[in-house]
Amino acid sequence: MAEQITLNLESLYASTDTAKLSELEFYIQKAKELAGEGNDVILTGAGPVWLYLKVAHALHGKARRLIYRSPVTGDVVIFDHSPD
Repeated sequence: MAEQITLNLESLYASTDTAKLSELEFYIQKAKELAGEGNDVILTGAGPVWLYLKVAHALHGKARRLIYRSPVTGDVVIFDHSPD
């Protein structure tokens, strides 16, 4: 059974207050670890567009479903590979 994992992208770079392109590989590795395999993952939190795009790309093939969540848009399904 897939779990629902909420991944606040801001938590990936919380120690520096600003996402740094030079740390991108670290952010991607951390996001993959937190997402696990075959889970429904929700991306949320403050972060630059490049970080959202790279993490979303990295989770394709790892996450069953990927959802973007914001107070403005609500939930937006990025991809859904669930057999349901």
